[in-house]
Amino acid sequence: MKSCWRGVDPRELYGPRNAYLERIEALHPQLKVVARGSSLRVSGSEAETERFARRMEGLVAYYLKYGHISSEVIDQSFAGRSTDGPEIGSEQDVIVYGNNGTVVRARTVNQQRLVQFYDKDDLLFAVGPAGSGKTYTAIALAVRALKERQVRRIILTRPAVEAGEKLGFLPGDLKEKLDPYLQPLYDALNDMIPPAKLMKYLEEGTVQIAPLAYMRGRTLDNAFVILDEAQNTTLPQIKMFLTRMGRNARFIVTGDVTQIDLPKKTDSGLVRAMEYLRDVEGIGIVEFDKRDIVRHRLVKQIVEAFDRHTKTDGRASEEPDNNKYD
Repeated sequence: MKSCWRGVDPRELYGPRNAYLERIEALHPQLKVVARGSSLRVSGSEAETERFARRMEGLVAYYLKYGHISSEVIDQSFAGRSTDGPEIGSEQDVIVYGNNGTVVRARTVNQQRLVQFYDKDDLLFAVGPAGSGKTYTAIALAVRALKERQVRRIILTRPAVEAGEKLGFLPGDLKEKLDPYLQPLYDALNDMIPPAKLMKYLEEGTVQIAPLAYMRGRTLDNAFVILDEAQNTTLPQIKMFLTRMGRNARFIVTGDVTQIDLPKKTDSGLVRAMEYLRDVEGIGIVEFDKRDIVRHRLVKQIVEAFDRHTKTDGRASEEPDNNKYD
């Protein structure tokens, strides 16, 4: 078998001193792989060469979309599969088809785990660093459930924590004051639902985006509900949210416990809730890590640098993050 990919820099694909290529070869010891520029000659059994070709196509697609490859991406593409899940980049990991034919898929092992847990658990916690795709994957699952009529509505909510600016001093009415906190949720929906249809859904209440305080007193039946940035909830707030769960409801709670904007002496409700509920049947917890970061290649390095210095300094950053797009 011979494969060639246009628009791919072999130096990026094979890694420094062919380190990525050597890793790929090591993961397929039953094949003989020979590189010639951007072409690869692969010899071996038909089944193994076909599997290798699929994985390489997934790796190249990742490179063309994100502009980089790392050793973690290599491992996830060629060896990174859960015990019973599909291979990275296969058709089985497609969650939903978005606008203009965009394919929204579970790109990493933990994104796949979130999809698998969704099939058996009604309440999920997805926690991990910025850029790991936990919120985006959750919203993709919600859009799929709505398209397949598993639920009648999608409800997306966030705690409106005042990080850096007081709401009272921001211009506009209450909705205009709160929209900046909810913009990441709009951005994800705009990738997956045509603008005219999304506007209709928002107007008729099929899709609802609201601050967490608006959940009090409601019973959420036949709904897919996502609580984003849950690390900024207090314990009473997250208890209030979780007890809104009605009939035929699916809940996903996402957050990053390293980016808590609550007052320093206030415990994060997300941390405590996961401690209390970890062993409850029907509740799944997926913990994302730096290997799941699928943003610009620098994001992973930024997260690692902050982690190193935070551990060295023994304190978290003093600057709140008011622009999280997970």
